[in-house]
Amino acid sequence: MAHTRIRSFNTRDTYPEQKLDNDLAQAVVARGRIIFLRGQCPQDLDSARNIDSHDPVDQTHKVMQNIRQLIEESGGKMEHLTKLVVYLTDVRHREAVYRTMGEYIRGVHPVCTGLVVVALARPEWLVEIDATAVIPD
Repeated sequence: MAHTRIRSFNTRDTYPEQKLDNDLAQAVVARGRIIFLRGQCPQDLDSARNIDSHDPVDQTHKVMQNIRQLIEESGGKMEHLTKLVVYLTDVRHREAVYRTMGEYIRGVHPVCTGLVVVALARPEWLVEIDATAVIPD
């Protein structure tokens, strides 16, 4: 593992009433070059066009693909991911978004904060995720 993960856990144990399976941690100790990503939305990085879906799963796949692409373009790997902040416009999408996000962070154990907000920059966006990664020295 690229960084020291303090108190790693899985959300299936923390939220047994929900169908979640996310590898997270209470803290991450990292040292190296920091990659700060702006909040990623369900749009193409090159064209800034939204994907043609109002499904939270589809939108989350695109958001996480953007995060992975930007980390890799910065010289890092998903294992260097240290923090995620998830913004949702509807708490009812939480399980679908977190299950989908979990596919991309399996074994990584970043810290994560989730928020429900009134709206995002475009009304069709259901999820936005910002991320921080640290490429080890």
